Amino acid sequence: MKIISYNVNGIRAAFTKDFLGWLNVAGPDVICIQESKAGNDQIDIDSFEKLGYHSYWHSAIRKGYSGVGIASKVKPCHVEFGCGIESYDNEGRIIRADFDDFSVISVYIPSASNIDRLGFKMQFCFDFLDYIKELKKSIPNLVISGDFNICHEAIDIHNPIGLANTSGFLPMEREWMTKFMNENQLTDSFRYFNDQPDQYSWWSYRAGSRARNKGWRLDYNFVSEPLKDKMTRAVILAEVKHSDHCPVLVEFKI
Repeated sequence: MKIISYNVNGIRAAFTKDFLGWLNVAGPDVICIQESKAGNDQIDIDSFEKLGYHSYWHSAIRKGYSGVGIASKVKPCHVEFGCGIESYDNEGRIIRADFDDFSVISVYIPSASNIDRLGFKMQFCFDFLDYIKELKKSIPNLVISGDFNICHEAIDIHNPIGLANTSGFLPMEREWMTKFMNENQLTDSFRYFNDQPDQYSWWSYRAGSRARNKGWRLDYNFVSEPLKDKMTRAVILAEVKHSDHCPVLVEFKI
C-alpha cells in the first residue's frame, strides 16, 4: 500500500502541469493533498474518477486559500470533514478517511510567515495534538500526512543557524513537534529509513533555491505505533515539480 502526501500549491495550477499524468504513473493507493486553493465546485473530480480514485475535498470559505483533500482507490468507510473547531474548519485544514483497518488524515498546519499568525498556528498545533490523542482511543491505526510547516531537526533545514529565528524552525514549533510525536507515539516515516542530510520537500521560489537545494523538510507521513513495523519504504519524491513542495511517500506491507 502506497500513501503519498503532496502540497500542490493550487490543484488547478497543478493540473496544467500534467499532475494527472504523474498521478496515473505514481499510482498511490491514497494521496493526501494540501493547499488545493479551490472550492469543491472548482476541482475536476471526474478526472480523478477516470483514474480510479474516489476523491473528497474540504475547502476553505475564503476563495483560493488553503484546502485539503484525500483521493483513494478504495472507497473509505467514512470521511470526516474537519475537526469540529469552526475557526480551523472554515480554513479547510483537516480531512480524515476511515478504512476497515486504519485511517488516513490529510492536514495542512497554518503557516506563520506573517508573524501575526504565530499564535493561531501554535493554538492549532496543540488542538491538533489533543484531537489525535482522543482519536487514537477509537482508531489506533493512523497515518497522519500533510504539510506541517515545521522543520523538526537541524538536519531538516538547509541553514539551521541562520534560520533559527524564522517561523517554521522556531524552538517552540520544534518542541511542539517532539511533543506531538512522543505523546501520540508517532513515527516520522522518512527519518525511520533515512538519516541523511540535504533531504527537503519545500524550496522557496526565490534565488533558484530548488536548483541549489536550499530547502526545508515541511511535509511528513507520521505513522502510529501499530503500523510502524508494517512500513517498507519512505521517500521524498524531489524530482516531481508541480509545486514549490514535492510529494512524500510511505509504503506498507498490509
